[in-house]
Amino acid sequence: MKIFLNSPNENWIVDRFVEEWNDYNTAITSKSIRASDIVWIISPWTWSKLSKNQLKKKKVLVTIHHIDEKKFDIEDFKNLDQYVNFYHVISKLTESKLKKITDKKIYYSPFWVSPKKWFPLQNKKIIRKKYNVANDEYLIGSFQRDTEMDLISPKLEKGPDNLLEILLEYKSSKKNLRVILAGNRRDYIVNKLIEHKIKYSYFNMISLKELNELYNILNLYIVSSRVEGGPQAIVECALTKTPLISTNVGIASEILHPDSIFDMNNFTSALPNIDHAYNKAKKFIIPKGFETFIKTMEEIHES
Repeated sequence: MKIFLNSPNENWIVDRFVEEWNDYNTAITSKSIRASDIVWIISPWTWSKLSKNQLKKKKVLVTIHHIDEKKFDIEDFKNLDQYVNFYHVISKLTESKLKKITDKKIYYSPFWVSPKKWFPLQNKKIIRKKYNVANDEYLIGSFQRDTEMDLISPKLEKGPDNLLEILLEYKSSKKNLRVILAGNRRDYIVNKLIEHKIKYSYFNMISLKELNELYNILNLYIVSSRVEGGPQAIVECALTKTPLISTNVGIASEILHPDSIFDMNNFTSALPNIDHAYNKAKKFIIPKGFETFIKTMEEIHES
C-alpha cells in the first residue's frame, strides 16, 4: 500500500501535516502519484493541479476541512467529486454538512498533533521578558488570520468582530490587558485594537518554537470563529496547557469541556478547563494520532 499526499506548498498548517505524515510513515508513502495506490487529496483547493488521468486510476480520498455555506463552491465540489471514492473530515460538524451533499463514505478523524512542538514550559517570567511583556499583564492570545486578501475586510468566518467584542469586555475588567497576536493577515484586528486603545504585541510569521513559547505565557486563548475545520489551535492549547475558550466550531466540542464553549450571548461565563482539554487531546498525539488514518487507508486499499 502506497499513499500519495498533495501538499499545497503554501507554508500553511496543511504543509505541516504532510511533512509530519511523510516523516513518520515513509514505508507507506509515495512521492509519486503514479506509483501510489491511494491518492489523499489533503488540500482539496489544489486538486485541479493533479493529473486527472491518474485520479481516474487510483482510489481517491479527499479531506474536507470545513464547509462555509456562504463561500462553498458547489460546482467545484461536483467537478472534484467525479474523481473521489471517499471523503475525510476532521470534525463531526463538518461531517453532518458533508452528508447533505454526498452519499459517499465519510471517514472522521481529527488531525494528529506533535508533542515535540507543543508542550508546557517552565520559567514563564523569563519567556515574558523575552517578548517584552510585563509579568502583571493579562495576556489574551489569537494566532489565526482575521483579514481577507484585501488586507482590510474582516474574514468573518474567523469571527474577528466577535473577538473584538470580547476583548472590549475584558478591557473594562482587566486594566492590564494586552493582546498577543501571531500569524499573517492580522490587519483588521490590529487596526481595531489601535482604534480602541487596547495594548497589543504582534508577532508575524514566527517559528513553531516561538509560537509554543507564546502559548505558554498566555492567561487565555480565544477561538471566536463562526466556521472552522479544527482549528488546530485547540489541540495546541490543550497540549501546552493554555487556558482556552471557544465558540462551538470544528473540534471544540470534541476536545473542550462544555463550560469552555461559548456563544456571543454567554462568553463572559465561559471557563477554561485545562485538564479536560489535555486529557481529550492526548489521543491525537503522534504517533498514536496516526492510527485511525492508517486504519482508514488499509480499509480503502482493501476495498
